[in-house]
Amino acid sequence: MTAPRPDSIDATEQLLARHDYVADRPLATAVFLALKLQRPLFIEGEPGTGKTEIAKVLAAALGAELIRLQCYEGLDIAAAAYEWNHARQIMAIRMAEAAHDTGAAARDALAAALFSERFLIERPLLRALLPPRLPHTVPPVLLIDELDRTDEPFEAYLLEVLSDFQITIPEWQTVKAAVPPVVVLTSNRTREIHDAVKRRCIYHWVDYPSAAREFDIVRRKVPQAKAALSRQIVAFVQQLRTMDLYKLPGVAETIEWSRALLALDAVALDPETVNNTLGVLLKYQDDIARVQGSEAAKIVERIRSEVAVS
Repeated sequence: MTAPRPDSIDATEQLLARHDYVADRPLATAVFLALKLQRPLFIEGEPGTGKTEIAKVLAAALGAELIRLQCYEGLDIAAAAYEWNHARQIMAIRMAEAAHDTGAAARDALAAALFSERFLIERPLLRALLPPRLPHTVPPVLLIDELDRTDEPFEAYLLEVLSDFQITIPEWQTVKAAVPPVVVLTSNRTREIHDAVKRRCIYHWVDYPSAAREFDIVRRKVPQAKAALSRQIVAFVQQLRTMDLYKLPGVAETIEWSRALLALDAVALDPETVNNTLGVLLKYQDDIARVQGSEAAKIVERIRSEVAVS
């Protein structure tokens, strides 16, 4: 179902909330401006803070197709934008040869046909610039996820897409979007993204949420969990984020831990359950070893004295 774009920051917050995304005011403002000004939205932040989810929620809220380009080291134009179907091109050449049609006009026609839409394979960047496909009737949401995993030459290639919503295919033509897609770029900041990319975007840094907002997120994402347990979970995770760990748990880990504890029929945190499930929250053995045992017990004791169990 297609929904109109929000006409205010408040409407943007409400739109995201209807799809269980709890956005603070600065993030809602950035999303609103990106939609209103038809500018790409560049979101940086720690892993697990809801950056990718923004694009998913926007696609669902607007009734748009989500086109995802997952970035990785060595990503090139053939995988990201387009490539020519060489097998079909060779087949067309052989069929022309078999027909013994070797005149100059025939050769020119074949050369033109070989580099036409018929032999073009659409990849995510090009697909996002084309008219929407049924059942969708609005421009897609293009998610360029984890841009920091790619290299600078790919960033340079993106500039045309981000500036003019177009891709130049030298052998054929320039493909320009009739209506710009909603573009969301994310980065975990494992390296700095070039300023030329950032200048073409609305920029926003997503930080770990406050305890109140994280509690709201958990209640929306894991409504089956008792409120008291959710408060304890959030308090425990918030405490972990004050420690000098190699990789702090994100909101995604908080949600996953809530689901894990719910699956274990937990009604309150206890040291044994925490120790047995730390692998859901922490992904490095050194971090687990540091928290496991007496440290986890102290945190649980402190939390249980602060958070009432219903």
